[in-house]
Amino acid sequence: MIRRIFWGLVLLLIAGLVFTVTILPGLFESRTNVVTDEPLPAIRADAAKLHKTLQIADLHGDTLLWKRDLLDKADRGQIDLPRLEAGNVALQIFSSVSKTPKGQNYDSNSADTDNITLLAMAQLQPINTWFSVFERSMYHGRKLELAASRSKGRLMLIRKPADIDRLLAARASGQQVTGALYSVEGLQNLEGDAAKLEPLYRAGMRMAGLVHFFDNELAGSMHGERKGGLTPFGREMIRAMEAKGIIVDIAHSSHTSVAEILAMARRPVVSSHGGVQAVCGVNRNLSDTEIRGVAATGGIIGIGYWDGALCSTDPVKIAQSIKHVRDLVGIEHVALGSDFDGAVTTRFDTSQIVQVTQALLDIGFTEAEIRAVMGGNALRIIKQGIEPQPGKGL
Repeated sequence: MIRRIFWGLVLLLIAGLVFTVTILPGLFESRTNVVTDEPLPAIRADAAKLHKTLQIADLHGDTLLWKRDLLDKADRGQIDLPRLEAGNVALQIFSSVSKTPKGQNYDSNSADTDNITLLAMAQLQPINTWFSVFERSMYHGRKLELAASRSKGRLMLIRKPADIDRLLAARASGQQVTGALYSVEGLQNLEGDAAKLEPLYRAGMRMAGLVHFFDNELAGSMHGERKGGLTPFGREMIRAMEAKGIIVDIAHSSHTSVAEILAMARRPVVSSHGGVQAVCGVNRNLSDTEIRGVAATGGIIGIGYWDGALCSTDPVKIAQSIKHVRDLVGIEHVALGSDFDGAVTTRFDTSQIVQVTQALLDIGFTEAEIRAVMGGNALRIIKQGIEPQPGKGL
């Protein structure tokens, strides 16, 4: 009897482990990265024709966080290579999410808890990623590099300005190729050690936000408890990033941090994903003063597609947000920043991004303006921003 109970418990434990590592991660993601069944307008011939000629760039996607093969079309989430190709995306920036707080919200989060630890364990990531945010980001960089190496040329890593030229030349010649650039969402992954910037750079990091959903050693978060400004370590890292050719991303930074970053910036600054308060008045989004500040650095603002950025998931709201930035500071300062696979709900995935092209046509954007917004601006700033300029760090 005791033996039967023992083996019954063993089998129950094994079944629980199998469920945890084979079914639970996918089930969790399918309820986290949601594409709704809300209706979308039929795509007109003129929008489809124009869309096929665009070089589209998306400043932010969190696909590396999830246990999926980037090269295979998935039945969940919003980004994978087949869907990028179906959407005619020329360049996707893939971000490393290394830590998120329990009870995550836009208003106030502590840095004392972490959801990613359990996710790393359940996804059977390498043990060194279970308790180190630095190792998680290094793992994400290796994951992207491995996907590119296995893609037979369909996924091209972007690490230097010449790679942008090579990508566009390949696409112009008719090759089916998508660029992939690695970024990180919150430099808490430095673990307070400036020396860790170099291995992250070698892993391909060419854009970085200082903070995510909580205050860290570098700066205050818009969603942190204190929401303060830059620390001395944060200022040191901005100068180091500018010198190495790592684009500074202000997404998630507190209003104080944004103001201080813009005041000290010597290179164009990016807001990779978010919205504008004039269209959706939540604290996650940029004020007109902040939009003008980003433009003053020569930078760009990536408009997201989810409710927190738009107060809607309607493509019309994306176009209206883009229009607000254009009217305020000029067409050259606005781009796309989906936040796909970032625990967001959207009305379409990356294969259907033609919805944005059509929404822009519908509110009167010219062909030249659409080319700039859909990718031209982002490609220009990325090419400029990833060029090392050692003197900028002095």
